[in-house]
Amino acid sequence: MAKERVTVFGGTGFLGRRIVAALVAAGRDVRVATRHPEQEEAARDDRVESIAADVRNPEAVARAVQGADAVVNAVALYVEAQGLDFESVHVRGARNVAHGAEGRSLVHISGIGASETSLSAYVQARARGEGAVREACNNATILRPSVLFGPNDSFLSTLDAVTRLPLVPLFGRGDTRLQPVHVDDLAKAVVHAMDDPAATGRIFELGGAGTYGYREILALVMAARGRRRWLVPVPFAVWHLLAVIAAVLPNPPLTRDQVLLMCEDSVASPDAPGFAELGIAPRDFADALSECLR
Repeated sequence: MAKERVTVFGGTGFLGRRIVAALVAAGRDVRVATRHPEQEEAARDDRVESIAADVRNPEAVARAVQGADAVVNAVALYVEAQGLDFESVHVRGARNVAHGAEGRSLVHISGIGASETSLSAYVQARARGEGAVREACNNATILRPSVLFGPNDSFLSTLDAVTRLPLVPLFGRGDTRLQPVHVDDLAKAVVHAMDDPAATGRIFELGGAGTYGYREILALVMAARGRRRWLVPVPFAVWHLLAVIAAVLPNPPLTRDQVLLMCEDSVASPDAPGFAELGIAPRDFADALSECLR
């Protein structure tokens, strides 16, 4: 049975906007919970409303979900800054949303590789957040996507900028494997997970149709842009050193967690349910690349 109203936390971000659009297309009324609704653009649709809410504030979360049939937590913090840290957003904030979603359908966005044993503080927080969500709402559906891409994203935009350099640095030898997921496919997965009773309470690992090494991804971006550049292997030890040096800057262009993320593959487990179980055929990165860059 389709839910009539959905509250989306993180609904103004890159992924959140696509989730909101997918929900509206599926006939839902959507409430976008954001820290700064006054900065949000005029309503994109008369079925979309905005409300002030910070996932770190349980009372604000409770107000945001009042009257909602379902909840989506798409809040993401990749770099700690300006009083925001991984623990308060991905763990305590996720717990607050899960408590607020009690008695409702909840879809929680996490990430492939979430593990409390990871060296990355970001990945550890994602894993603890999943645990907190499970404790507060055992019927929550958790989606773990690989790296997201799409028009005007940070992933492709960064690669596009890097491949303008005369020498393009690689993380290690560029062998880290990624399974890029188109943002619209993940948005569809949220809607399908919400509609399918069989998805309730399960964890889905979502990877795109193709798996690529980091070097291959750079080569595809350069080919799409008509560029020819030297790809230069850079040892991870050097990247870690650069991240330590950059940490003294107000807005570091590189962090330790970003380097650690590139040390590990981001590929869906073949043993975990994925897009197929949600009835979705994901797009291939190479096939969608030109459209996204355009």
